[in-house]
Amino acid sequence: MKDKYFRRLNKVKPREIQSTIMIAFSLISLSLMMVLGIVMYIRFSNLSRQETVQSTQKLMEQTGENLEDYLVSMRQISDAAYYNVIKENDFASQDQDIQTKMNLLYEANRDNLRSIAVYNNHGSLRMAEPVAAQKEDPDVTRQDWYKQAMDEMENVHFSTPHIQNLFDDGTFRYYWVISLSRVVELTGNGVSQLGVLLVDMDYSSISRMMKQINTLNTEQYYYLCDSSGQIIYHPRQIQISDGIYNENSKAAAGYKDGVYDERFEGESRKVVVNTISYTGWKLVGVIPNATFTHGTISIRYFIAILVLLMAMMLVVINRVVSVRISSPILKLDDSVKGYEAGETPEIYIGGSLEIRHLGHSIQRSYEQIDTLMKKIVLEQNERRKSELDALQSQINPHFLYNTLESIVWMVEGERNNEAVFMLSQLAKLFRISLSKGSTVITVKDELQHAQSYMNIQKIRYKNTFSISFHVDPAIYGYCTVKLILQPILENAINYGVSGMDDCGEITVTGRLAGGDLILAVTDNGMGMTSEEAELVLTDSERVHKHGSGVGLVNVNNRIQILFGKEYGLAIESEPDEGTTVSIRLPAVPYTEDNRKVLEQGHIFSMEEMNDGENGDEE
Repeated sequence: MKDKYFRRLNKVKPREIQSTIMIAFSLISLSLMMVLGIVMYIRFSNLSRQETVQSTQKLMEQTGENLEDYLVSMRQISDAAYYNVIKENDFASQDQDIQTKMNLLYEANRDNLRSIAVYNNHGSLRMAEPVAAQKEDPDVTRQDWYKQAMDEMENVHFSTPHIQNLFDDGTFRYYWVISLSRVVELTGNGVSQLGVLLVDMDYSSISRMMKQINTLNTEQYYYLCDSSGQIIYHPRQIQISDGIYNENSKAAAGYKDGVYDERFEGESRKVVVNTISYTGWKLVGVIPNATFTHGTISIRYFIAILVLLMAMMLVVINRVVSVRISSPILKLDDSVKGYEAGETPEIYIGGSLEIRHLGHSIQRSYEQIDTLMKKIVLEQNERRKSELDALQSQINPHFLYNTLESIVWMVEGERNNEAVFMLSQLAKLFRISLSKGSTVITVKDELQHAQSYMNIQKIRYKNTFSISFHVDPAIYGYCTVKLILQPILENAINYGVSGMDDCGEITVTGRLAGGDLILAVTDNGMGMTSEEAELVLTDSERVHKHGSGVGLVNVNNRIQILFGKEYGLAIESEPDEGTTVSIRLPAVPYTEDNRKVLEQGHIFSMEEMNDGENGDEE
């Protein structure tokens, strides 16, 4: 019962508790680290995106300002040519003055200009600088810059990049220009007519500014388009013109200034738009998502290393915490295992309040269990003793009644010598039966009791049977329960040889067999079947023909009460051949200490039997 309680208590293993605590803390910590890492990555990624977009916007604002400054300077040249030269002079009488002033204006800005020209409303050239021969019949009235100026006279118009094809300077070189055109009023001989002022800006200046911001080693790029989406500059302008590459410039031309998420040709990207003043041009920055990904690789590595270091630190901390939590439980478990092993260590009481309370509870439980176990053992011993006394009391009155009745018959029949002999044998028999109140006696005394009993029975039955004892003297000094041979001998007489005429034989034998003591009573009487032999010890309620009705069941019960269920009687019988009743007892040397222990209900182990035998020999 005590071991069962200990096993149940030990089902929760402290080592498993320590591992569980550590694993649980580690999983929680790693989960938190993963969540923290993901949050940090998302946060840094968003910040990186914002930073990239903001830096792009700043770069575009600066480039836009440079472009605006350049275009403003071009417009100022156009204003100077119109207001200071064309409007103030008469083309009919002041040709030379106009040419001189136009030349001065051109020379002052030749780094940014390719040409300045004035055409009348019929498309005829009136003035050009630098002086150059116009190509044969260029028909300027069909060119876009001319038509735009004539269609919207109040505005200044900027064209898309194109090759300047109006003049032949003798070098056969062709230049990319952006034309600024506007309607002007030409005066000749006091008569005014409309004309168009054309200022061709060198495209290389704008191209140079755009190339400067497209030199970054990233996948983002910048391009310039007009309000209708026509490309003014693009880093892949040649591929676009050849149809190899496409750009979403028309959609960008419709955007207002700001940042837009765009999906073009299956790729997601951000588009930053900045409008150039005076022109309606759009400076567009394109940031593919791959740019953000490349920008966050270093952040990924940094966060991964940071999370790994924090995870390692947390594993160590979790180990320390789990050991600190489980250490009191381990100590408590060690003290509990000591109790399981049969030791009596002090139950560990320490650690947190809960562990101390558990230690106190276990200590009280053990004390209560020990008290209950002692009480149960005491009650069982008292019960065994009571059962043994009750069985013992069933034998003495029955035999005493029969013997006294026989003595009365002898006295009445004047068989005084036989009566005296029976009285002397009865005295010996009851002296051993009483045994000063002891239940356990020596084998020698039990044999003496059996001999006295058989001497009395032989007189009662007028020597119609014989009795012989063949017992090894070596077993005389061993313990036995008293009065176990008498009921067996009584059964041998009543059920075996009582009906035989002077040929009944009863034999009592005794010997050692291994660690056991074997006593046997054999008769040559009527015998019984094996089925009947089995019922003798198992069916205590069957009706007996003779005797007390207690019989062998009584003997078997008394032996098993003292020595255990593996000991007791065994019956072997064959009809008309006789019966043998064997008694198996543990070979316990008889000492006063062993007698007291047996009568208190202790069952000896083999080691205790051997120790007792060795001690007795010494």
